[in-house]
Parts: sequence; C-alpha cells; structure tokens
Amino acid sequence: MLTNPFSSTNSSDSAQTQSLKTERRCRFCTSSLGEPFLDLGTQPLANSYLRIEDVAFEQEHPLRVFLCPSCSLVQLSDYEAAENIFSDNYAYFSSYSESWLRHAKDYTDIVTERFSLNPASFVIEIASNDGYLLQYFKQKGIPVLGVEPTGNTARVAIDKGIPTLVKFFGEQTARDLAAEGKNADLLLGNNVLAHVPQLNDFVKGMKIILKPEGVITMEFPHLLQLVEQNQFDTIYHEHFSYYSCSVVEKVFAAQGLTLFDVEELPTHGGSLRIYVRHTENTSLPVTERMGALKKREADAGLFGKERYQEFTKKVEKVKLGLLAFLEKAHAEGKTVACYGAPAKGNTLLNYCGVTAEDVTFTVDRSPHKQNLLLPGSHIPIDSPERVKRDKPDYLLILPWNLKDEIAGQMSFIREWGGKFVVPIPEIRVW
Repeated sequence: MLTNPFSSTNSSDSAQTQSLKTERRCRFCTSSLGEPFLDLGTQPLANSYLRIEDVAFEQEHPLRVFLCPSCSLVQLSDYEAAENIFSDNYAYFSSYSESWLRHAKDYTDIVTERFSLNPASFVIEIASNDGYLLQYFKQKGIPVLGVEPTGNTARVAIDKGIPTLVKFFGEQTARDLAAEGKNADLLLGNNVLAHVPQLNDFVKGMKIILKPEGVITMEFPHLLQLVEQNQFDTIYHEHFSYYSCSVVEKVFAAQGLTLFDVEELPTHGGSLRIYVRHTENTSLPVTERMGALKKREADAGLFGKERYQEFTKKVEKVKLGLLAFLEKAHAEGKTVACYGAPAKGNTLLNYCGVTAEDVTFTVDRSPHKQNLLLPGSHIPIDSPERVKRDKPDYLLILPWNLKDEIAGQMSFIREWGGKFVVPIPEIRVW
C-alpha cells in the first residue's frame, strides 16, 4: 500500500527541489508546467498526525496538480522535502489491512511460478515498509532484501527476520548494492512510484540493480481510474506523480527499460501492475495488453487538458455533496463519525473544510495513529471499539477502497440503525 522510498536527498537534490518549486518544471522531461488544472488549497502533510500540543505548530503547503504539456505526466509542483515526509515517525504500516496482506501473498505465488523463482534467486523490494510482502518470499525460502527509508517501519520488518536497508532508493544506493553483489532477479515496488520526486534517478537505480535476465514489477494507482472514478482524495503531498501506462512506459524507456506486460488490479480503487525488463532482453515479448490499455487511455482523453477540466468540476461536486450531507445530518440531530485515518481521508476532509465540529471522532485499527489528531481537521483518532460505545448514526468510511472489508467488520452498527457513507466517487449512504 502507500509506502515511500525514492531517490536519496542531498544538497543537489534540494537545489533541484527548489528549482521545481520556482520554475514549475516537469520532474521527468523538465518542460514548463504552466498553470495547475486542480487547486486543492493549502493543506498539511496527509500523514502528519498530531498530538494536541503540536497543533499550534502545524504547517500547510499548496496542493496543486499540473499536466505536463510535453510528456503528459500529471504531477504536483509544490512539495515538502522528502526527509520531512518520510521520517522515523512515519504513520503508515502496511500490515494492518487484511485484504492487502492477502494481495501480497497472492502476488508472491503468481510471480514465483511465472518467473521460476527459487532459493537461488534474490528478491529486492523498494518501499518494503514493515515486511508485509517479503515475509511471504522468506516463507518460500527465497532470499530477500528490503530497502526502506522510514526507520520505525523498517525496525518492524527486521524484527520479523526480513533483512532491511534503511535508506532512500536511487542511483547511488543501487550502485552501492551492486558493488556488494546484490543484484535482483526480481525487483519490486508497490505504491512507491508515485512517491518519487527525483524520478529519473530512481528509475536509473532500478536499471543498475536488475540482473540481465531479471524482472521488475511495480504497482501504482492508475490515473485513468483516478479521473474516471473521481478519486481526487488520493492526491496529497506524498504522491508527487500520477501515472498512466503510456507515460510510465516513456519514463522507463528513457533509462533502457521496457514494459512488456501490464495487469489491471482492483487495489486502491484501480491500480496497474507493470512488468519491466532490460530493453536488450528480448526473451520476454511485449504482450497485446500493453497496446490495448494505451489505446483506452488515449480514447479517454488522458493526454489533453479538456478531460482534466471536466474532472475539476466533479471534484467540486463531491465537496458540495459532502457538506450538504453533513448539514442535513446535523439538522436532523444525527451524529456522524468516520472510520479510518488514511492519508486520502485527510485530503478529502481538508479540501471540504470538515473539522471536529462536524465529525466528532474517527477510528483506526493502527495503534500508531490512535490517540492522535488528524492533520488539518484535528478530528481525534480512537480505537474501533469506540463505535460500539458511542453508536453514531452514520459512519463515513474514509478508506473507501476497503469499504466492503470495513462494512463487514463494522456490520454491528445496523443494531442501532446506523448507516455507512462513502464519499467517492460521490456521496452514497446505505
């Protein structure tokens, strides 16, 4: 799920970051970005959960989205430095979602069989978080290494027996690993590509560390689904870029890597899993799925500004719909609570101006978030047991991509007539 590493940050990276802020240039092709097509206002970092004593020191940053007129990469321009986002107090731990763990285990079974992985193979995961995925390769006796810059999540993985390098990934990290003979038969990254500010350096590192016959797989939310399903809440400062298959193919091709297959997945509201090889390794032919998906993206208008103007109108409609729902619920004397404390929920609540006066509390299974406040809205985070105690009339599910899993876990709210609410792609109560 949303994890993190990317290119290492040093003085030259900071200079490039400042240049991007000032000149608004594409992080892939360096073209001028022009004006944003979507402005979500100023918001705090979506994973910067607060203690009460920290509220007075909270900082906000512009959250604006651009379409590069040259390469069609959708991206943010204004962002916080990487080391401030992915710190030793990073709040997201992948292992707290049962459905995500099942997804990870299924993936290991699929790729182990497809690419004949065995104890002589070597698997490296970029953005390995708390070892949620590599544990399944380890169970198969396949040697693994995680690369993870957030020390608190990496320590959990290490405690599970997952070797983990606590570093940001980029060209230099790849060269260091290659010099130690640590090249990958399988190099993977789930929900990391969006988190990469120094994009070309990151992909160059993957080229370096991949064995000649090795394979890369990457998973990331699909821009087509973001636009078609109005998933604007997945836009936040950690997600520097938003990818179509067509654009990500260009990004890898620029470093001598070829996308040879793609799968569409239901995770995170609709994701892609891409399969990548060295361009010179022609033993893995490009599948027909690649051409078919790129045609769908072009037919959907993903490379023209008109589609994004339509998207902006749908975003505004969600804001009006959520505020109207809350106003009506309060007028009727109904209580509203939230389920979950995901980053996407914070984008939604802060864009809509929802605060603790509108929603009394939210609950989350992760103890790393409990007893803190959501950034911006300052809604308190409690354990799921509070729902039974307080019996809210409505439970607004912020991680809507897990709505079925959550509705099953919380089905007891029906005992007092409680109802579920999801905000995306539009307000729905059931």
